[in-house]
Amino acid sequence: MTGNFRGPLALHAAVLAIVITSEAIGVRRLSLGIGVIILLPILYSFAIAIAVNPNVLAPAGRILSAKEGKLAGLMISVGIMPFIAKFGTTIGPQIGSIIEAGPALIMQEIGNLGTIAFAFPIAVFALKLGREAIGATYSIDREPNLAIIAEKYGLDSPEGAGAMGVYATGTLIGTFVFAIVPPLVYSLGVFDIRALAMSCGVGSGSMLAACTGSLTALLPDEKDLILGLAAASNVLTYATGLYLSLFVALPLTEWLFAKARPELQH
Repeated sequence: MTGNFRGPLALHAAVLAIVITSEAIGVRRLSLGIGVIILLPILYSFAIAIAVNPNVLAPAGRILSAKEGKLAGLMISVGIMPFIAKFGTTIGPQIGSIIEAGPALIMQEIGNLGTIAFAFPIAVFALKLGREAIGATYSIDREPNLAIIAEKYGLDSPEGAGAMGVYATGTLIGTFVFAIVPPLVYSLGVFDIRALAMSCGVGSGSMLAACTGSLTALLPDEKDLILGLAAASNVLTYATGLYLSLFVALPLTEWLFAKARPELQH
């Protein structure tokens, strides 16, 4: 096969091989004494995909070229749409539990400001970042947050570079964290499963899948509740979280940066 079909066919063949390999490994549970870490096929697929990504490891270019890597990036938003739609169908059957948890679902959006409290001081005072710190720390920088930065500053700006850096890091590392941490925290007996389910909805499809996958593997009888609350949380993050980022988080980060590094103001 020649022409424009070679790239897509090679990419799909590689993806199919990764999926088959990951599913063959299956779910693995690791006991750490203080809790249990659940390793899911999505983790293996991420690790293998990184290994064959020529933009990450140059020798992988023998398998896939940079062109296929770029195509894979464009396909993410397309592939994630059916997944998000599927999660949306879980909200209705669990509407009673969602209404009951209503105040908690709304209040959790305040957590979107947590990136400023924790990451901003590190970015500005420890890493000595310039205006990149604004884009990097005002949110967790998923797609809606990137859109805000692109509209206000442009992605070729220092703020855009900071946002894109966190976006790429979150895509590569965030999925691992969201798959491992929730079941480990649940094993400590500190948080209710409903709270952990709501924590899955941070506005990222891959993180949502990893988080809910690990929790439902741990508590299969609570699968519908977990998926319903996680989906509702994710919807709220896209809706209210977007406005919180635009009207509160970004102006607050700008103000803090002006106080911390006045010499770098426009």
